[in-house]
Amino acid sequence: MQTVFIVLLSIFTIMESFSQDLTTDRQPVAAGRFYPADKDELAKKLSLLFGHCKKPANNLRVRAILSPHAGFDFSGEIAATAYSSIPKDAVYKNIFIIGSSHVMFYDGASVYNKGDYITPLGKIAVNTDIANQLILKNTVFGFPTDAHLKEHSIEVQLPFIQSYFKNIPGIVPIIIGTDDETKIKMIAEALKPWFKPENLFIISSDFSHYPKYKDAVETDKLTAMSMVSENPSTFLNTLKNNASKNISGLATSMCGWTSGLTLLYLAEGNKNLEVKLLDYCNSGDSPIGGKDEVVGYNAMVMIEKESASSQPESDKSFSFSAKEKKLLFEIVKKTIESRFTHNTYTIDEKSITEGLTKPLGAFVTLKIKGDLRGCIGRFISSEPLYTVVSESAISSAFEDPRFSPLTRAEYKNTSIEITVLGPLKKINNINEIVLGKHGIYIKKGMMSGTMLPQVATENGWTVEEFLGFTSRDKAGLGWDGWRSAELFIYEGVVLEDDK
Repeated sequence: MQTVFIVLLSIFTIMESFSQDLTTDRQPVAAGRFYPADKDELAKKLSLLFGHCKKPANNLRVRAILSPHAGFDFSGEIAATAYSSIPKDAVYKNIFIIGSSHVMFYDGASVYNKGDYITPLGKIAVNTDIANQLILKNTVFGFPTDAHLKEHSIEVQLPFIQSYFKNIPGIVPIIIGTDDETKIKMIAEALKPWFKPENLFIISSDFSHYPKYKDAVETDKLTAMSMVSENPSTFLNTLKNNASKNISGLATSMCGWTSGLTLLYLAEGNKNLEVKLLDYCNSGDSPIGGKDEVVGYNAMVMIEKESASSQPESDKSFSFSAKEKKLLFEIVKKTIESRFTHNTYTIDEKSITEGLTKPLGAFVTLKIKGDLRGCIGRFISSEPLYTVVSESAISSAFEDPRFSPLTRAEYKNTSIEITVLGPLKKINNINEIVLGKHGIYIKKGMMSGTMLPQVATENGWTVEEFLGFTSRDKAGLGWDGWRSAELFIYEGVVLEDDK
């Protein structure tokens, strides 16, 4: 009898050891609710979303994207835009997907290490080696994988990955269960060894929950711009300010704010990274959505850029042919007019010359009877000039915070000016500034501001007045703040519409 007991005990011990090594693939729970459960139907849906979404520039060096995780009928095109910012030929070793828990709370993060993730499109492999390293070396990752079983924020991203990438890297799925800022910083510190260009990070989050349509638009823009600031404190303060306004119905400004904060902590201090807002809508924009209680969706991307101090210097002047000039003004006018007619304007890329594809900054200035009516643009850009001009036209006409949106009646009397900017050059002596020729860019810490070359001569300023007004009014550093800041100059070509 003792022999039988020993044999049985040995069998149970072997079975227990074997069961601990068994993998358990995470099965889909959002299929049929957030997206189609049928493989063919899902593939067709993704093809339509990628076909209809806004297409960002395809030459970006993408380090991270922020993508919504709602039902595809509501946020699918915005998610597709986020993924479309990634160049088709981009190769990553791993994709880290970070979401915030909707179903349980715990004092850290849970990374899935029990197997792979399954969707109707098939299996997507989990890099369990990295997952195990995170768990073994960081107590903040020591939370059960059960947090993944009913959570949709990771799963909803996977069909986009499976549809977009030809060769799908291994994923590292992470669910954050805490809202403790200290713990979130610990999570970011643990992930930093992998926050490299060879890996892609995906932040899964929707934005405002349940305010009215107009309140959502305003709140979501404020929250997105705080992400663009790349400053964790600015981001947290914006969330607190949004909450303090007691906006009717607003439950949260961003359901995955802890995941967004993790990304900002990861990138903190890296001046070579830039966050860009790509597109926005909310559930009220969907044919099946109402306007009273909406959820907001932003597509965002974090890219690598060349820092201002390492921008290539060039003394060569640049100019544009009459054909190129005409085409730039046509882009501005048709872009603005498309907002009035509610028709989509698509730039004919076959007509774009090589000179208009260069990554140059530009500003679009609108005036009515000589008075400023809007002026927004970019002085550094990784996107082609014609794209920058098109986006700046919309911003100047309808998004300049100093003015109400341009009306159709006003547009008839509006004159247009395009300023194309050359590369930045750091200077150590203000005597290098030539009024009327150089624009200036002032930077100190997270504060910065610029004024175009023509502004100084239009106002009759001296060099020190040019610096003082830019420092005070644009960079927020005070009148003499430029004296302890970094100074850059750039040249600009001002194009006026001949009509």
